[in-house]
Amino acid sequence: MARVAAQLSNFTAGELSPRLDGRNDLAKYSAGCATVENMVIYPHGAAARRPGTTFIAEVKTSSAKTRLISFEFSTTQTYILELGNQYMRFYRDNGQILSSGSPYEISTPYLTAELFDIKFAQSADVMYITHPNHATRKLSRTGHTSWTLTEVDFTNGPYLDTNTSTTTITASAHTVGTGRTFTASANTFASTDVGRLIRFRDGHAKVTGFTDATIVTVEILVDTGSSSASTDWNLGAFSDTTGHPSCVSFFEQRLVFAATLSQPQTVFFSKSGDYENMDANIGGTVADDDAIIYTIASNQVNAIRFMAASRTLIIGTAGGEFTVSGGGDNDAVTPTNILIKKQSNHGAANIDAVAVANATLFVQRAKRKLRELAYNFDVDGYIAPDLTILAEHVTDGGIVEMAYQEEPLAIIWCVRNDGELVALTYQREQEVVAWHRHVFGGAFGSGKAVCESVAVIPTEDSEYELYMIIKRTINGATKRYVEFLNTFDFDESDNTSFNFLDSQLSYSGSAATTISGLSHLEGQTVSILADGATHPDKTVSSGSITLDRSATDVKVGLGYTSLLKTMRIDAGAQNGTSQAKTKRIYEVTARLYESVGVEIGPDLSNMERVPFRTSSDPMDQGIPPFTGDKEVEFRGNYDTDGFMIVRQTQPLPLTILSLYPRLVTNDG
Repeated sequence: MARVAAQLSNFTAGELSPRLDGRNDLAKYSAGCATVENMVIYPHGAAARRPGTTFIAEVKTSSAKTRLISFEFSTTQTYILELGNQYMRFYRDNGQILSSGSPYEISTPYLTAELFDIKFAQSADVMYITHPNHATRKLSRTGHTSWTLTEVDFTNGPYLDTNTSTTTITASAHTVGTGRTFTASANTFASTDVGRLIRFRDGHAKVTGFTDATIVTVEILVDTGSSSASTDWNLGAFSDTTGHPSCVSFFEQRLVFAATLSQPQTVFFSKSGDYENMDANIGGTVADDDAIIYTIASNQVNAIRFMAASRTLIIGTAGGEFTVSGGGDNDAVTPTNILIKKQSNHGAANIDAVAVANATLFVQRAKRKLRELAYNFDVDGYIAPDLTILAEHVTDGGIVEMAYQEEPLAIIWCVRNDGELVALTYQREQEVVAWHRHVFGGAFGSGKAVCESVAVIPTEDSEYELYMIIKRTINGATKRYVEFLNTFDFDESDNTSFNFLDSQLSYSGSAATTISGLSHLEGQTVSILADGATHPDKTVSSGSITLDRSATDVKVGLGYTSLLKTMRIDAGAQNGTSQAKTKRIYEVTARLYESVGVEIGPDLSNMERVPFRTSSDPMDQGIPPFTGDKEVEFRGNYDTDGFMIVRQTQPLPLTILSLYPRLVTNDG
């Protein structure tokens, strides 16, 4: 049996599927892991303990599901919006916006069951919000505590196809004004048409009241030219009768809507540069800047699920992916040259896609696969490879929401249906596609804490901020908290700056033994970092804890475990592969970066804690982070696996650069 030294120099393949356990022929096998939990894969190749989260506030109604979305007013003023049952609250600078001491709030029409079907697009200080059950609204801000949510009052249109039946409409008057009536010669109207536009002859009107199926009260907005009976009319495309747009995006100076309930395959473009004007110039000479209505033709119902603007407008439908262009490479889209071409047949889930570099990442229809839609010169079109092909188990249960944190590590965060947060470190140019899973401290019922929503806001001079809603059982009650992920500290030299606890709060001041203000963790057993050193766990009672020793810098929160488990090692055999051969790892060198308090072993029952404290370190202070190699005697016996596990359970940093095991393999 020869003694050999192997190397695991990077972890850029992330967590791999158990179905790849026998694929040691894959190039990514040696760079992959069997488990990456509460660890983040860096594009450089290292695996690092994820930062903890900081508690901000409890949502308005903890018994109801709640959603977060981002709002970017300017490069220096960004906000997180909390959407709950018919209300909206606001956050900025890692805190909740208050008015007269209470959370600032505005009302919305959106019910709890509708929150995760909301789509939105923002231009400057206005955000357009769509949901098929509600008229399109726009959210605008004039101050931290001055927000308005109003219905979009479209200038003209869009409309359904021109009436081709013999049914006529007669107006009580043709001039601009309120209190007019439209009378149809046959049943045409519904009570849900209130607010709907009607084009009649040379003008148009808005329905303000319903009498019966043949008579409605209207406000004439543009003179119709005549009030006499005519078959020249169109009903508006957006209404409570036909449904409102489900999707929205901006593209080439146009505001684009799509997918009403009655027209799920139709796209509506505004006039160029006039976002709320949907005038397609029906019956007139069409100009290049006129609004556009286009229905995707296919042999199956392709309900539009998302739109994303890139070099073209990407449209994801239930049956495939399409691109919208002006025909030529650099031609702007106009009513006469619009070209919509199918690019792939995967089908999309009803989840907004995210744009990453030159690609659009979207969730496939069954919510199990994340696909990368990008232009490919070899086929002169778009292709959509599966980003979960090597880790299909990570998205088990389905993805329900995504957010992209571009800085500092280019990570796509995905909320899973069961409440686990999974993430993808994605840098295609460096061939880094690495999945990792994240389980937050605390519990919900008898299971894990549940992540229900995530959102990212950019910042001007530091990394992007990730906010989330975490559901836990606290003191016997269901609680939903808004929390943010602490920054990735690339210089862990100050022990008191460590942030590796969830739902954490910090104290800094004069030496104290009683730490209060912890009512959000009432009854919970919490982990503590006091002056940069670990402290025995305590239970929160009456919103406070009492330390065993006084401290000036204290972090209190819920502990979590970071875990990395390698694939089966393939090294040491002199006769072919070492897979399935008896082997023993007897020593491991871990190359660490700014780390403290690490355990290494063959399984969770046989972990060896790496010593970091030396005789020169003061016993009443925290251990300074260590960078370099640590040799560890490995507790493994002879077996055929060769797994290595690295674990961190303390609120301390851990970054694994590489692992160098030494082992013997039996070729007999």
